[in-house]
Amino acid sequence: MPDKNFSSRQAFWLGFRDALPFLLIVVPFGLLFGVVGKEAGLSLLQVMAFSGLVVAGASQFTAVALLTDHAPLLIVVLTAVAVNLRMAMYSAALVPHFGRAPLGLRAVLAYFLIDQTFAMGVNKFAADPGMSLGQKMAYFSGAFWFMMPLWIIATYAGSVFGAAIPPEYALDFAVPICFIALSAPAMRSFPYFVAGVVSIAGTLALAFIPFKLGLMIAAVLAMIAGAQTESWMKRRAQ
Repeated sequence: MPDKNFSSRQAFWLGFRDALPFLLIVVPFGLLFGVVGKEAGLSLLQVMAFSGLVVAGASQFTAVALLTDHAPLLIVVLTAVAVNLRMAMYSAALVPHFGRAPLGLRAVLAYFLIDQTFAMGVNKFAADPGMSLGQKMAYFSGAFWFMMPLWIIATYAGSVFGAAIPPEYALDFAVPICFIALSAPAMRSFPYFVAGVVSIAGTLALAFIPFKLGLMIAAVLAMIAGAQTESWMKRRAQ
């Protein structure tokens, strides 16, 4: 898409179209969160506010699980933030693409930043380095606006009609499949691979720590390991 005549509107619909495969993940993921949130005792308004404001399935599930375990609110918040620390790395990776946008637009794009839009964006921008800033923002927005309504509708359906979903449907399959699909391509990079291994090993080794605090520690260790590996590789290449 390096063609300057390619409009932002066309870029938006291209992002919308490219996001279509995520239908198979976003819908069961949203349904599952609606069911889990309702079973945890949250009201419909609270469940919908979670999905509409946080827009981060992994941290939402983590927060609800901790609330169910009656964890202190501070622990709930810190753990949810730790799970979402990957968004800081996503943001840094997108600076070369969106850094020249006005502050207000960057704030909107920050809301649009989820695992799926990040994965789609970086892959598309690498494949088409000639894309303009407007085309990139439109593509990113198109991907988000395909998935966001599905996420909200699925959450609502899970919360309201979740009890009628047969147990054999096993909606929880969507969670691991989603993150495997998003993280697997990144494993081609050695620093990402190291971070992935450290995060898995750390999470398993620290599973005994109450309130899932081991997850937060493992996330920090993984980021440090990935960053140090990347720095080592740069020094070695010089």
